[in-house]
Amino acid sequence: MGVSQSVGFPPVTGPHLVGCGDVMEGQSLQGSFFRLFYPCQEAEETMEQPLWIPRYEYCSGLANYLQFNKHWGGLLFNLAMGSCRLPVSWNGPFKSKDSGYPLIIFSHGLGAFRTLYSAFCMELASRGFVVAVAEHRDQSAATTYFCKKAPEKNQTINESLEEEWIPYRQLGEGETEFHVRNPQAHQRVNECVRVLRILQDVTSGRTVLNILPGGLDLMTFKGSIDMSRVAVMGHSFGGTTAILTLAKETQFRCAVALDAWMFPLERGFYPKARGPVFFINAEKFQTVESINLMKKICTQHEQSKIITVLGSVHRSQTDFAFMIGGLISKFFSQTRGSLDPYEGQRIMVQAMLAFLQKHLDLKEDYDQWNNLIEGIGPSLTPGAPHHLSSL
Repeated sequence: MGVSQSVGFPPVTGPHLVGCGDVMEGQSLQGSFFRLFYPCQEAEETMEQPLWIPRYEYCSGLANYLQFNKHWGGLLFNLAMGSCRLPVSWNGPFKSKDSGYPLIIFSHGLGAFRTLYSAFCMELASRGFVVAVAEHRDQSAATTYFCKKAPEKNQTINESLEEEWIPYRQLGEGETEFHVRNPQAHQRVNECVRVLRILQDVTSGRTVLNILPGGLDLMTFKGSIDMSRVAVMGHSFGGTTAILTLAKETQFRCAVALDAWMFPLERGFYPKARGPVFFINAEKFQTVESINLMKKICTQHEQSKIITVLGSVHRSQTDFAFMIGGLISKFFSQTRGSLDPYEGQRIMVQAMLAFLQKHLDLKEDYDQWNNLIEGIGPSLTPGAPHHLSSL
């Protein structure tokens, strides 16, 4: 059993209540698994709030990714974080909208999974977006699973499916990181596009079976997602995924790359890159080479922008930035920079919203923050951080 709330999530600031639920489609590795955050109606009864770390296996997966003892690390993480809940309505009643909500598909970073960017996703849903966070099956997640048909001899009356878990893949001896990560990046793109196709089917009224027990009923989303206003977003390896996905699938109109890890992109990709891409970087992660690669994309697409959030670190763009108490945060190196994490979240969300309004043609007032897209504002600088300003 966990202790009291260990993550102080920022309160959402948009006009909508937020619901969330999980979707698993298909009974094989090639299927899809994602979490939806969405505008929600007020429920008649008190709704359940979901756990932030959805199951114990994810605590073990984080320990394994961080190269701690999987058993003891998993127990420790579960004790520290296992009872933390998200301030949203689990499978809450969807608030339909005739004109449809814009859609964001989000890709998580290396060693992460579908719930570790909940602060961003809850805020965006409160602002009238449907956000789908893919959980990648390329062995880059801390862990994940899929459901497959159980052998008949093992079946009970209520259990015709069994889970198969996919652990994080550490590099093997003699393996080069690029030759592992580059194919993973391309698999991740296919998984993001599959989520897009599923939600396209849902919006048009086709039946999509969510095979999770007690899973979200997708039929309620019919006609309420605006498939002409779709963006892709991601953090770190997910930022790479967002850039690649934008190039591959023209239905995505823009990408937001949070502290993108540019290393897994092949050099031959850059002439094919599409824009606009909004690079929102932390101060303490990028290199001269990675900034140059971002600039290569920006020179091809004048609406692409690079800004740096001063006083932030790589994990400032994850929920770990909001962890309370020093013990567990020691295991996640540099979860906070000198910038207050709540202030950092506010700046990044406002910059994102201004960019999304511009490139998805939203009828909102987010253009009040257009200066942030240019890196003009408190704790921001345009382009690279100062120590890389010789570029």
